[in-house]
Amino acid sequence: MSVPTSPQLPPTITPRPTSKTTLPVAPISRVQSRRTKRHWAKVKALGATLAIGVMITGAAFPGLNPLSHQTAAASAAAAVSSAADADSQSYAATNEIRAEIAPRGAFAATTPEEIKETRSRAVAAAVAAGMPLSSAIEIPLADRVVMPMADGTYSFTDGFGASRPGRSHLGQDFAAPIGTPINAAMKGCVSRSTESFEGYGVTIQIESIVDGQAVSTVYSHMSYGSRAVEVGDCVDAGQYIGDVGSTGYVFGSCLHFEVHINGTPVDPLPWLTTNVT
Repeated sequence: MSVPTSPQLPPTITPRPTSKTTLPVAPISRVQSRRTKRHWAKVKALGATLAIGVMITGAAFPGLNPLSHQTAAASAAAAVSSAADADSQSYAATNEIRAEIAPRGAFAATTPEEIKETRSRAVAAAVAAGMPLSSAIEIPLADRVVMPMADGTYSFTDGFGASRPGRSHLGQDFAAPIGTPINAAMKGCVSRSTESFEGYGVTIQIESIVDGQAVSTVYSHMSYGSRAVEVGDCVDAGQYIGDVGSTGYVFGSCLHFEVHINGTPVDPLPWLTTNVT
């Protein structure tokens, strides 16, 4: 009877001992911490170097200064503001407006047409700004006063204070056929010349100085296209300025004539009677 034998196992291989000593491995967290610290130290050093370089560059070359665009923008804004102030003040200061019509070096107005055009621009600027005509040009002294129409060419109709819807009549009407000539009552300068002014129709307004007072005379209901003067023109007493018409709110044809002294309307008829020479 045979004896069962134990199964043969493969031989066990025993590892040989190494001659090198294995060093302990540091925890991963400590290694990463040291690496992070060294990284940030390098970043800080580089940042400080760059900051110093920017300061030196900005001092040596202001155009490269990162804040220079803010300074330039502020300077540009100040320049624009100064220019805007100068433009707005040019219509608020008498001398500024008069400078527009005064000779200036090689650009002085010399011909009558240039002088008229320059004066008209100055007057238009003053009127648009709500300023008196005297702020733009010198208003002449009226040495005499005449009737606005020749004797025998008109008859008086509605006078000062006559009833009107919602208001009173502020002038004297000179009834006359359409086309009858109208003349300036005195020396002065034109502050309004238009083909349509509210209910006045075709209207001319002239500014004068009489006995030290500012006197405005208004000529209305004139014929379309008959105006012979424009804003800024200066006229003499008796100078033709247009024709009688029937424009605006009016029945029939007439010259509506008004007189304002220092801005207040007065009865034209007694004023004419006192001042006409």
